[in-house]
Amino acid sequence: MGGRGVLLVPHRRAGAGEDILPPDYQRLMKIVRDAGGPVRVKDVGVELDLEVEVKGRLEPLRGKLSKLARRGWLRKLPDGRFQTAA
Repeated sequence: MGGRGVLLVPHRRAGAGEDILPPDYQRLMKIVRDAGGPVRVKDVGVELDLEVEVKGRLEPLRGKLSKLARRGWLRKLPDGRFQTAA
């Protein structure tokens, strides 16, 4: 992905639904929402069947979750966990 010159993960706007996100980001949103509370990157990785114990395996996932937070879709808590933005 990337390098296309298109903002694949748009900033959250009033009235915009998650359906405007790419499918992989929609899946991340669903995992965080279904958790019912703040989640660790590792928790999301487990849901995605990633090898969470392998060093560096979670960094791309952490980047995607952080991108969702920077664009207003999620909130990143001071302890590094993520939750849905209210």
